[in-house]
Amino acid sequence: LPLDVATLRQSLAALPGFSGAPILTLHSACTERTVYLQRPDLGRQLDAASRDQLNALQPGSEAQTQHCYDLAFVVVDGLSAFAIHQNASAFLAVMQTRIAAQNWAVAPLCIVELGRVAVGDEVGQLLRAKLVVVLIGERPGLSSPDSMGLYLTWMPHVGLTDASRNCISNVRLAGLSYEEAAYKLHYLLSQSLRRHLSGVDLKDDA
Repeated sequence: LPLDVATLRQSLAALPGFSGAPILTLHSACTERTVYLQRPDLGRQLDAASRDQLNALQPGSEAQTQHCYDLAFVVVDGLSAFAIHQNASAFLAVMQTRIAAQNWAVAPLCIVELGRVAVGDEVGQLLRAKLVVVLIGERPGLSSPDSMGLYLTWMPHVGLTDASRNCISNVRLAGLSYEEAAYKLHYLLSQSLRRHLSGVDLKDDA
């Protein structure tokens, strides 16, 4: 199924933490779904218009290293847009209650069409965020077309490998609950900000 961006934007904008805040709609370098399936590398990159949109948010040079945000959330359709429609807004509503007291600077919420996990690295780099969390529709299984994955990366930038990420998988009503997933993610975010790392060096030992 294609991602219904208008409906997704509406549901995300209704969340208290994002009410009135900009929601950015971005696109990978894939021009359409067939290209997405045949060229995973293009799904990991933003198109030029999306890069320009993110660069326009930040003052000064693109190479400037000062970080503007502690955390960025990137919602990506992935291999199952259905999973995003089913879970993304509901999970973020629970997650917001976890981070409300943290006083973290949170970047504008981003939606990426035809994206892979690693597209979040480029989004996070251009936003100058210390941490990026990608919410993505996972590869549908025999009985779980609605499974959403969460991928956390410290100091995101283009060229990172999966070893730099922490993954929380199978977030859905019949799988890992929103509350448990939010608990795990909040713990990992807190540890990552404190220890300045993620991926294989950051263990979920909550």
